[in-house]
Amino acid sequence: MNRLILLALLSGPVSGPAQDAPRTAPEAWVDEAAPSVAAAAVEAEAEAADAADATLASPVLRAKILLDRANFPAGEIDGRGGAKLALALTAFQNARQLPATGALDAATVAELELDTAPLLVHYTVSAADAAGPYRPVPAGMAAKARRRALGYASAAEALGERFHASPSLLRALNPGRRLDRAGAAIVVPNVAPAAVLPAAARIVVDRSDGTLTLQDEHGATFAQFPVTMGGPRDPLPLGTWSVTAIAHDPSYRYNPRLFWDAGPNDRPATLPPGPNNPVGVVWIALSKRHLGIHGTAQPGKIGRTKSHGCIRLSNWDARRVAQAAAVGLPVVFQK
Repeated sequence: MNRLILLALLSGPVSGPAQDAPRTAPEAWVDEAAPSVAAAAVEAEAEAADAADATLASPVLRAKILLDRANFPAGEIDGRGGAKLALALTAFQNARQLPATGALDAATVAELELDTAPLLVHYTVSAADAAGPYRPVPAGMAAKARRRALGYASAAEALGERFHASPSLLRALNPGRRLDRAGAAIVVPNVAPAAVLPAAARIVVDRSDGTLTLQDEHGATFAQFPVTMGGPRDPLPLGTWSVTAIAHDPSYRYNPRLFWDAGPNDRPATLPPGPNNPVGVVWIALSKRHLGIHGTAQPGKIGRTKSHGCIRLSNWDARRVAQAAAVGLPVVFQK
């Protein structure tokens, strides 16, 4: 399937069906006796795009991009449905005074499609994108502490964070294209927000559904994010706390005495800033000692694992929460 036609499909209605597109290159590009390099490249791209057709034309993918722009994300944009998508849809429906079905029904589709900006955009990989520097992230705290920074491990990871998408989705959207080559024209989700978040009157973290919501002075939710929180060994401390500080690109002080699963030979360490720092790119300190709201090095695991008590979001969602927060803001932890 021609990639430009696939892009047109994805920019169409959320509920619209995919259509087959011609796979034959224009006659002027084809020499039957000796296929040109251009014609061979077009055919190779068409064959690769066919493999990504289901992803590109997916109503779920279109909905996840629109929900992300509406500040009701369903986690990392990956084209897959599931519990986080149902929670995001329910919150969006409640905020828009629609029946809370948790499903991608006609009324919800119509409301989402009031945002008419393109769902995908072209992006040219810059020299800085390609250069990094990129290094594998070591596993141990001591090894991480020896680094000057805990940057991205690859260009795919860096671009995924920039566009709120899984690296696998970026590869599916760009078959045969190098994400680490300067000058490469790639296709990415358009995650520019439909509106800038206002200041929140309070933050609510809900243990029952694993979400963090931003509310206005009337108690109305205007944004919701999936989170990872503590499990049985590190339960969420119910009650009302407050924001005491907000730090961007923080370092991380590891104290093994605070972790039940620390190794017997672990020693205190200070880890440098970076997106692969254990608290990511944002730390929102709370009045409960040692507790905070922060980013993560593993956005694909949000809502699928447990933390040591803190509230963990993707780095890009942590930035959004920090944008709407301020010192003194109430933070409610509830069942």
